[in-house]
Order: sequence, then C-alpha cells, then structure tokens
Amino acid sequence: MNFLMIRQSSRRISQTFSRTYAIAHNAPWLTRPSVPFRIAQTRTLTASHPRPASSLDSPSLATVDPAQAEATSLLETGTKLLEDGDIEGALAKYQRSVQIHRTASGLFNLGVTHYHLKQFDKAIECWTNAIELDPTSADAHTNLASAYIMSPPCRPQLALQHLQIAASLAPDDGEIAFNLAAVLESCGQLDAALVQYKRSLERNIDRAEQNIRNVSAKILGQRLREASKTQVAGDNEQK
Repeated sequence: MNFLMIRQSSRRISQTFSRTYAIAHNAPWLTRPSVPFRIAQTRTLTASHPRPASSLDSPSLATVDPAQAEATSLLETGTKLLEDGDIEGALAKYQRSVQIHRTASGLFNLGVTHYHLKQFDKAIECWTNAIELDPTSADAHTNLASAYIMSPPCRPQLALQHLQIAASLAPDDGEIAFNLAAVLESCGQLDAALVQYKRSLERNIDRAEQNIRNVSAKILGQRLREASKTQVAGDNEQK
C-alpha cells in the first residue's frame, strides 16, 4: 500500500516505503521561523512537502536578543543548505540553532535532516520534542508517523495514533488523509481506510482512486468469504 510522505520544514518529505506503505512525498516538511510556506519539490510521507516553521518562533525585531537572532539565522542557513542537498551541513546548523535557542521549528527541521540520513530514532526524538513545544503542528505529527513506519521495527499503531491527531488538526489536508488510509489498510481496518482514501481523493490526491478500487475489492472479498463461512456453518447445523 502507498503511504504519502514526511514534511520538511515548509513541506513534507516524500518517499516510497520498501514495505507495504508508500509515502506520497519526497521530502519532509521544513519549517522556517517566519510565515509558513511550501518548498517546491516533488512529493513522494504526500507526506513529502516540507512546511516552514511557524511564525510563533519569530518575535518582533525589537525584542529579539542576540542569541535568539543567531539561532534564527542558523535555522535559515540550515534550510538553504538542505534545499541545496547539503544534508550534513544543514544538520550542523540546525543542531547549533537548537543548542542556542530551543524552538519547535529548530527541532522540526533537525528531525528532517535525521530522517534524510535514515537516523529514524533521532528523527523520532526531535519530532516528539517539537510536538511538546507545539502540539498543534499537523506536519510534526505526520512526520513522526512516517518515522515510526520507516524505523525498524515498524510501529504502525504509533503511526496511526499520530496520523489521527494530524487529521484532526488538518481535516482538509488530503495528504494526511491518504497516509492515514494507508496505515489503516495495513492494520486491516479496511472500512475506515476506504473512508480516508475517499477523503483524500476529494482533496485532489488522484492516486487515491486506485487505492479505493483495491480496498473496495478487498472488502468485497472479505464479505464474500464471511458469507460463505456462514452458509457452510448453516449447512452443517442442518445435517
């Protein structure tokens, strides 16, 4: 099954899972310390577009102290390096930014770099900490779900928990609905998965159309098997 992708600072990181899941975006969402925006990239976690960090981390210029200004500058530099493909360079800038001034945006982007480097446990730690600072970040919950899917061992129940939170925070996000559907399908919750695939299709995730057909066929097959078992049980009782 296909799982959309993770979100980078201003978008989600997209990637295809080598398991039953396939993320729909190519890169995690990156967050910038200013107004949120989406970085232009191919999606592969439709969790693949990074979104910039919330403006909540950006106080007015009149109140910014030197340390906080340096942390913000490092965050911006790290994001530029990540966009240029220098993941190690971005990692160093984000780490320094978080050391100077710990913010949800800095932790979010640091998690993105760890994810790119397949350091999934570290990505999970960063996004968990980011959520503690900003529990309303749907992107952080989405990326955390992606990391739980990708890290060995795969933890679909934890991924499901965070995708459900993300869906409640961003009910109109088709990518989140698709990812939630993919995990529900993998957990055998086909009826619920079908509902979410249909929601994602309504929100312009065209690839969901094929998933809808596949899950509908699975549900039909499941019901036919159950009906057959019931029929056999009834025939045996009559004998």
